Amino acid sequence: MPTIAERLRSLRDTLGQRTLVMGVLNATPDSFYDGGRYTTLEAALARAEQMLAEGADILDIGGESTRPGSQPVPEEEEIRRVIPLVEAIASRFPEATLSVDTTKSRVAQLALSAGACIVNDISGATFDPRMLEVVAQAGALIVLMHIKGTPQTMQQNPVYDDVVAEVKATLYAHAQRALQAGIPHERIWVDPGIGFGKTVQHNLQLLRGLPELAALGFPVLVGTSRKSFIGHILGGLPPEERLEGTLATLALAVAWGANIVRVHDVKAAVRTVTVADAICRGSSA
Repeated sequence: MPTIAERLRSLRDTLGQRTLVMGVLNATPDSFYDGGRYTTLEAALARAEQMLAEGADILDIGGESTRPGSQPVPEEEEIRRVIPLVEAIASRFPEATLSVDTTKSRVAQLALSAGACIVNDISGATFDPRMLEVVAQAGALIVLMHIKGTPQTMQQNPVYDDVVAEVKATLYAHAQRALQAGIPHERIWVDPGIGFGKTVQHNLQLLRGLPELAALGFPVLVGTSRKSFIGHILGGLPPEERLEGTLATLALAVAWGANIVRVHDVKAAVRTVTVADAICRGSSA
């Protein structure tokens, strides 16, 4: 099985050449779109195999829903959901690059030992003070996301004077803490947190403001997949009918500086960003 350093070297070599696609694998009963679909090991493994076959560069495995209003999952339950799945995927697909979507340092530590090499922390490593230490010691990569409040409170009338400037400043501060904790620059990605404490207009402003966030000098991950602002724009469509809107956001995110997109629909996303890359980066298969 490749080491964490070897997996990250391969990612780093690809980054900048084309947009990376991170596929979402939720081992949760209550995520807003795919909750309950992959709660058994067999179903989750089959989904992992499908996403890898469709071209996912990274599988992002989560055991706690962070949809608006969601409640925290006890640490032991999150471990029960996530760690056997990470171990099974790493064993069956040893070349796969795995990320763990968690804010808990113990979950991250166990997942990194089980075969993950990325920690995707929606709190920007602020909910658990040990997170940066765990990532640094493992030699892993961390995704630092912006969130206003917590999943329980974030959509209760979020207010900003200048959402792009404030998100940029927060992401810069997160990255500085990570650097001071011993995580190298090349192992830090940032995420503006679309939908995490933002109104529809805030989300649109952040997407238009991606060039400013990219100017921080860290790879930018964008997660818009099937989120509620897309449904709002399309007249109230439910998550099941937001694919086309999602693909529009992906193409524009690539044009405006995103390096990684986090999606539920891998095949459609890979095709979308391949064409967007050909237009924006001059790259083609």
